[in-house]
Amino acid sequence: MTKKDINNMSFLDHLEDLRWHLIRITIAVVSIGTLAFIFSRHLFEKIIFAPIDMSFPTYQLLCKAGNYVNTETTFCNEVMPLILQNRTMAGQFSADIWTSVFAGLVISFPYVIYQLWQFISPGMHENERKHSRGFIIISSLLFFIGVLFGYYIISPLSINFLSNYNISTQVDNQIDIGSYIGLIRATVLASGIIFELPIIIYFLTKVGLVTPESLKKYRKYALVVVLIVAAVITPPDIASQIIVAIPILILYQVSIYISKVVIRNQKRKEKQHV
Repeated sequence: MTKKDINNMSFLDHLEDLRWHLIRITIAVVSIGTLAFIFSRHLFEKIIFAPIDMSFPTYQLLCKAGNYVNTETTFCNEVMPLILQNRTMAGQFSADIWTSVFAGLVISFPYVIYQLWQFISPGMHENERKHSRGFIIISSLLFFIGVLFGYYIISPLSINFLSNYNISTQVDNQIDIGSYIGLIRATVLASGIIFELPIIIYFLTKVGLVTPESLKKYRKYALVVVLIVAAVITPPDIASQIIVAIPILILYQVSIYISKVVIRNQKRKEKQHV
């Protein structure tokens, strides 16, 4: 679609165009979700339930780290003190369906971004589209890094802490399957979105809502927010919060640099037009 076509489109035409992009996104998510449902046994055993096994790589690494500093940790336990259970008639079926849909959304993320980009890019200038060709690759890469961070760092830390936490020996941790899977989904998706921070800052800078100066000015407040977020999504121990906070702070610093580059390019273009 050309720039001229965009200018001649009515509001309803734009809505119709958006509708078709959303339809394509839905088809992609449902198609991949269907494949995930077909292979759901493998999905659950090898991925969803993997953090319950103490042989999970994160536990092994942290156990070795604890032994290195002569500190006893729950990461070296033989078994996870947790029993998953289903207490509703359709509980396992619902868990299977929604986990498959979630898997479809995560796996098809590059295509989702591509369709959204196809919708907004015709309204951009040619040079803006040229300098944004790597948008889909970069945003997808950041998202998948965030997903892996959530799965291998935040999820196992949370599961291990909450499974070993008890108020009395008379209480067993018999966790509903929906609660367990919900924790995995929430941490993985939240991490994927958080790692999109540089992309978000890029567009906010392009439209003039943020500047490098404002990001630097509110950096100390951002640090407090990051620590609060880390405290909410991780177990209440300093080590776990630091592990989560460090990459988020790095992303914030990278966002400041990206904002600087955007502002510098905008000033360069303004000088060329003068």
